[in-house]
Amino acid sequence: MAPAGGSAITIGPDGKVQKKSISWSNILLGAGLNMFEVTTLGQPLEVTKTTMAANRGDTFPRAIGRIWGRGGPLGFYQGLIPWAWIEASTKGAVLLFVSSEVEYRALSVGANSFTAGITGGFFGGLAQAYLTVGFCTCMKTVEITRHKQAASGVKPPSTMTVFMDIYRREGIRGINKGVNAVAIRQCTNWASRFGLSRLTEVVIRRVTGKAEDAPLSAYEKILASVFGGGLSAWNQPIEVVRIEMQSKTEDPNRPKNLTVAKTLKYIYSQNGIKGLFRGVTPRIGLGVWQTVCMVGLGDIAKDFVATLTGEKPAGH
Repeated sequence: MAPAGGSAITIGPDGKVQKKSISWSNILLGAGLNMFEVTTLGQPLEVTKTTMAANRGDTFPRAIGRIWGRGGPLGFYQGLIPWAWIEASTKGAVLLFVSSEVEYRALSVGANSFTAGITGGFFGGLAQAYLTVGFCTCMKTVEITRHKQAASGVKPPSTMTVFMDIYRREGIRGINKGVNAVAIRQCTNWASRFGLSRLTEVVIRRVTGKAEDAPLSAYEKILASVFGGGLSAWNQPIEVVRIEMQSKTEDPNRPKNLTVAKTLKYIYSQNGIKGLFRGVTPRIGLGVWQTVCMVGLGDIAKDFVATLTGEKPAGH
């Protein structure tokens, strides 16, 4: 099997690991796929997941009603512009650059392709958190959870006004609140998604009797992505912690100066184990959709672009 993310890493005829130059077409493709993902099902699932995790007493129907009450169908796209779009258009490039470099280094010191893929995904997700995803998720969560002043007849401030107000009061830490939890989420997310998707591909090849290096059909790639994306929701407790740390929902019982450990203890004391898994259903849906777009459709799109440009598709 080709290394995960094999568009950037190849094994030469002499058996040595070779790193291809970064393809700008792949970077633009990644940004395009991310924009497509978040603008279609991605943001509505993100809003639903965040609402349920921030309001842990809500059932799924009640969360839907709460979101609808904030603005009808547009309530499901709160935080899309500009924060989700900024995140979507940049995090793919960060993931590609960092994961490819780390994967290359891992293969160079003798790691197998599966281990190298997971390692690349881990450090790629870590870099995403601190370079772009941290402040974007913070602002998306602020947008979704802050009280709407319009209800009291006061015109609510624009999202950029809120951003600058937080920055003036709390600086870089304020707009990156919860970034350590984001980092844990991102690195475990992408290690899980790449790893579980590739493991599922191995199972599919064995079940269908295909050779280890045989390409999968579009249907089989998407099926592998569904399993990889859905099962990666195992780390939902850290996602609930991240949302609580970034939430603007008022709670006088919540401790000040939250850390990951303090937040975990607080949520458990208030809502038990169930509270740590609030919003897991829409998150499974989000994980499936993101991984189908970025791993399943991503592989298909990369092969299509490679065909147009005359390059040999990765993994073939």
